[in-house]
Parts: sequence; C-alpha cells; structure tokens
Amino acid sequence: MATEPPGATQQPGAAEPPSQTERPSATELPSVVERPVGADVDWRPARRPVRTDLRGTHVLLRPLDADRDAEALYADSHPPAADPGMWTYLPNGPYRNAAELRDALRVAAASEDPLFFTLALLPGEKPAGVASYLRITPEHGAIEIGHIWFGASLRRTTAATEAIYLLAAHAFDDLGYRRLEWKCDSLNHPSRRAAERFGFRFEGVFRRHMVVKGRNRDTAWFAITDDEWPAIRAGFRAWLSPDNLDGGGQRRTLGELIAVART
Repeated sequence: MATEPPGATQQPGAAEPPSQTERPSATELPSVVERPVGADVDWRPARRPVRTDLRGTHVLLRPLDADRDAEALYADSHPPAADPGMWTYLPNGPYRNAAELRDALRVAAASEDPLFFTLALLPGEKPAGVASYLRITPEHGAIEIGHIWFGASLRRTTAATEAIYLLAAHAFDDLGYRRLEWKCDSLNHPSRRAAERFGFRFEGVFRRHMVVKGRNRDTAWFAITDDEWPAIRAGFRAWLSPDNLDGGGQRRTLGELIAVART
C-alpha cells in the first residue's frame, strides 16, 4: 500500500494554499512608496594620480625623494629655522635628526595612497615642504589633500598658496574628480582658517574620529565639489596673477576674489 510523503497530509483546520488564480492581482497589492534619490550622473571613474611634476610659477611639486630631500626638509622644519610646534597636529614628527626624517620619508615615498610630493621653491628647487593626495577613491570621484606641512621658508608665501592651487587643479581639471577633501584636527584653528581661505566649505566634525600621538582627535571636514571649483579656480588665478601684486604682497585677498567669482 503506497504511503504519502511526509507533510503531504492536510492538517485538520489548516487553510489550503491559494492557487495561482486566487493570488492577489497587481492592482490589489500595496502601492510602492516613491522615495527620493540622488540626481542621475553621467559618470566615469576619475583617474588615479601618479608620480608626476606639477609646476607653477613659484613652486614645483615633484615626487618625494627621501635621499635627495631629507637634509633640506629637516633644516627647514626644525629649530632653529622652524618652531617644533608645527608638528603638534601632524601624525608624525618632530624628528631627532635628518637621518630619522630620511627613514620616515623613504616609507612615505614608497606609498601609493597617500601619494607624496615634495614642495620645492622656484627657481632654485629648494625642498621646503611636503603634501600628498590620500583616501583616493576614483570610482566615486573623491580625493583628499593632506599630510601637508610647510617649512619656515614656505610659510605664508605665494608659493604655499600656489601649491594648494596646483593640487586642486590637477585633481579636478586633469584627473576628473568630483570632490576634493581637507581634514584636520578640530583644534587646529590655523588649518581650519587655511581651508576656508582656499575655498573649502566646512561640513562638520567627526567626534572621537582618531587617536593621534596618544590623544583624541575630533576631525573637522571640509570639501570643494566640482560645481564649486570653476569659481574657486578663477579666484586662485586672479590672486596669483601679476596684476594682483602690489610691492611685496597681493592687492586683493584670495577670499575676496573667490567671492567675486562666485557672484
């Protein structure tokens, strides 16, 4: 005598499953709630930055070379030339001697992300600072500039501002990024002022974001987006123009010229 497979027997009182013809029609199903979404983007991933020269009028950004650059960078970023306090908010330094800095720069020079540059003053190409691209995300078009430090001979100079312009212009105009970020310790007020001067917009603070040198770091976030960049680029170019020079300085501030370009 044949037996039914397990579970085939209908339990008393159990409802039979609906047949295909008894299931609700599409018009009887709950309507799908429309949710807001971002605008469509005609997008191809940006290009990754590579080791290359970025040359301006006052400064040359070239791939970091530890053996070539360490002595000059150490002299320009440590006493007696520089205040050791310049290293307070950086994740590295200060260094005991040029050899110790050289060892650190060798590690940095081998990195792809961050990708480091030496900032060399023109015309003599004296190494005077360091900067990098980092958190490089070509698929989303986001990139950050950071690990920036200016030695004593680069601080508060036209060359320092031009270095930031060259990094921003390369990211947007050559590589096709949508977003350029700047982040710093929220207590680092000179860096926050610099970001705003360069046209970055404050986006908020990430609390308890990092532990740096054994201390808590809340991180202030700033960014420039590609739709903002044309006005900021125009402001930089106007500020760097010889027409804006007046003796030893600029006639109009960078912030003023960016504001004019935005109107």
